[in-house]
Amino acid sequence: MQNMEGTTIICVRKDGKIAMAGDGQVTLGSQVVKTTARKVRRIGGKGRGDVIAGFAGSTADAMTLLERFEKQLDEHHGNLLRAAGALMKDWRTDKYLRRLEAMMIAADASGIFLLSGSGDILEPENDAAAIGSGGGFAQAAAFAMLESTDLPASEIARRSIEIASRICIYTNDSIILEEIE
Repeated sequence: MQNMEGTTIICVRKDGKIAMAGDGQVTLGSQVVKTTARKVRRIGGKGRGDVIAGFAGSTADAMTLLERFEKQLDEHHGNLLRAAGALMKDWRTDKYLRRLEAMMIAADASGIFLLSGSGDILEPENDAAAIGSGGGFAQAAAFAMLESTDLPASEIARRSIEIASRICIYTNDSIILEEIE
């Protein structure tokens, strides 16, 4: 079976707001199998929804990580950095989780973190972070807009996905957007 591809996730911070957007396309080989996948979700301990997470990679793997991450958020009372650290520890040491092929961006009002299967918890130096097939395109577009426009974070995130969808064959313009302050 071929690997599934087709994700672009962008997270933008501007003027005290954080916006995360993701496209909806999932492909299997040379075929589009879904155009409206929901790869960005509002999560948070005990239904608070104060954290946004976006994922790229195998859908089943990403959903497993998302569930584990939400559990860690509950256990760490919504502390994003501590929950990310606990997830990374599990991801690196658990025999099952070690094989998962996915990446995540998680954000709350305090910061943006990129989480990878190699144990990385990266906080971007800039106000935009992206993952997935079209991530580089979306991130470049976001950087340009952050430097040259007065658009809000949500509009920069949305337009970055739209621009990536014009360049990356694994990205479409069916956009899910979440924003927090």
